[in-house]
Amino acid sequence: MTRIDSHLHVFAKVSPEFPRETTSVCPADREETAEKLLGEMEANGIDQAMLVQIGGDSIEHHAYLLHCLKTYPDRFLGIGLIPPDLSEPEAHMDTLTDGTGMIGFRLSSVGGPRDPFDQIKVKEIKTYRVWKHAAERDYVLWLYPRAVDAHLLPYLMETFPQVRVVLNHLGLCPGKGKFSWDAKGRPRIETAEYNPAFHTTHRLACFENVMVHVSGQYAFSNEAYPYPDLDRWHQRLLDHYGAKRLMWATDFPWILEDPGYGQLTNIIDRLLPDLPKGEYDDIMGENAKRFLRFPDRL
Repeated sequence: MTRIDSHLHVFAKVSPEFPRETTSVCPADREETAEKLLGEMEANGIDQAMLVQIGGDSIEHHAYLLHCLKTYPDRFLGIGLIPPDLSEPEAHMDTLTDGTGMIGFRLSSVGGPRDPFDQIKVKEIKTYRVWKHAAERDYVLWLYPRAVDAHLLPYLMETFPQVRVVLNHLGLCPGKGKFSWDAKGRPRIETAEYNPAFHTTHRLACFENVMVHVSGQYAFSNEAYPYPDLDRWHQRLLDHYGAKRLMWATDFPWILEDPGYGQLTNIIDRLLPDLPKGEYDDIMGENAKRFLRFPDRL
């Protein structure tokens, strides 16, 4: 069985070689390197991982991610970012994916009418050109959209059914003013036990090109690991998508202090304890290898 951590972040200290944007949780002198990640992976039997850009969306800000992909081509693939104000995103997308090991892009905004009852003209959605180019070049789209954008996703998926789509972190769409950072430097998203975002997430199961990350539990749960208050969320995702369309991930490095990388490698056992071995293997890595086309290990 191949085990793949399908969503996480690495970054270097700020330097001329590796520039990036800084924040209070990612100051200039902080680093969470690929080598540190590989140590955790080796200790816990994880073979490969998907590195998602953090620290800025310009070409230059991707320098460390591109370095990691070049240094460890059989261990990592990458997901980049696109500047939201870029009117012609195609060149940016092609530059970052040209033989680099980067296979797609993360979107946190879709850009269109906020009222779901408005007439939706797909070509007028702000990210339409991103979707169109992803369809033409077989790029993956990594989605963590705002709740206000969620109703636009079916229109784009119907228009571009060939685009491989991954819904991040249980398919939850953060509402306005609900995102923060907790005392341990981890994302925190306030949400009710029954989240309206599931109306969108569950409906998107009808699109065969959509996968969902089983990850980010710490950000939503009101209980300590193994987050038992989220067990029904996981069961609903399994019921709607099936085991062939779920992918496990840790969201490194935010989870290193609490609950720890090793604990996250067991989260599927704790929240979906009755899975047959074949379905467990699919969620823990086989789906990511197939859907994201990870290379064979050298």
